[in-house]
Amino acid sequence: MLDLKHNIPVDVSIAPTQRAFDLSPQTSASLARFGDAVPAFITGYFRTWEPYRPHWNYEDGVVWKGALDLYQVTQDRVFLDYILTEMQSRVLSDGAMPTFHPQEYNIDNVNGGKILFPLYAITGEPRFRTAMDVQFAQLKNHPRTQSGNYWHKQIYPHQVWLDGLFMAQPFQAEYARITQDEGLFADTVAQFRFVDQTLQIDNGLYAHGWDESRSERWADKQTGLSLNVWGRAMGWWIGALVDVYEASEGFSEALRADIADITRRTLEALLKFRSENGLWYQVVDQGAREGNYEEASASLMVAYGLMKAARLDIMPQSAGRTGVESLKAVFARFVTPGALNGVCGVAGLGNVPYRDGSYAYYLSEKITPNDPKGVGALMWALSEGIRTKDTQ
Repeated sequence: MLDLKHNIPVDVSIAPTQRAFDLSPQTSASLARFGDAVPAFITGYFRTWEPYRPHWNYEDGVVWKGALDLYQVTQDRVFLDYILTEMQSRVLSDGAMPTFHPQEYNIDNVNGGKILFPLYAITGEPRFRTAMDVQFAQLKNHPRTQSGNYWHKQIYPHQVWLDGLFMAQPFQAEYARITQDEGLFADTVAQFRFVDQTLQIDNGLYAHGWDESRSERWADKQTGLSLNVWGRAMGWWIGALVDVYEASEGFSEALRADIADITRRTLEALLKFRSENGLWYQVVDQGAREGNYEEASASLMVAYGLMKAARLDIMPQSAGRTGVESLKAVFARFVTPGALNGVCGVAGLGNVPYRDGSYAYYLSEKITPNDPKGVGALMWALSEGIRTKDTQ
């Protein structure tokens, strides 16, 4: 059964306060350039934030990455202090991670480990370096498809979802760099190449998932692909690509060129499906179909990809400006002082109740204000927006 328990306030302006959290005047001014409600929303979100689940999980990891991204561009200590407080019980003095459960072989559980690299660089604390090894131990034994790609989860055998590339590969690329293991980075590139060759459809976008065994009801019996292009899956995919490219500096330029090429082609395809409002749809390539809607998290992740790809010189600077426009469009449409609206709470394939990957299925999933997948992406995109504006 799907575990749907979580703590997400519908309105952070009235939710119970969990901690003090005050932005510096300089940070507030930087954030306000993207929308008047932005500083109040960020402040309220962190004041009322509670862990999504008690164990190490990807949803909290998405928010932690966002907070660290904002710390790195603003140097506002309030973001770092929030993370370090959270890590007191999650990464112990000896590097042990008591809330991390590697034996689940759930690729989502790797996502939180991305923050260990900047935390080690910022603090120099050995516990964060040790914890990288603890986190990587899961990947050393994680089941793989015959193609060499990580299974999405042990409970989803033989399956590759776009989501999983975001969850594991930026961590693996960072770990390859800190251990100087170019072979490990080559493994990351090989997994991206396979997805590019296998999950890409005729319009340049990608199916949400692939089942090597063709045993799932959602999988096409010939191709193994799921039926539709889910917005946030495309967001996870492009986020993975730009993060891996950034993390791979110093490795083989031929390998990095493969990541850049896939990134460029993905963004060019996505731009063809950008709505007249500057956003992306829940089912990306069916914007005119009845019931479809512009979805906030997908739009934020694609905006992040555009801005970051421009900063890394994968895309022209005009792409970065387009990303800023889309970021502002999200704030104008979806953000109030109390909420980020328009976020699909969750979507997946299989399990109980069964998710068949149909158009109707993706539209049936609940819209969840302030869902961490959306708020985290909002913070990544904000950090890139600040960088983009500062370099124009």
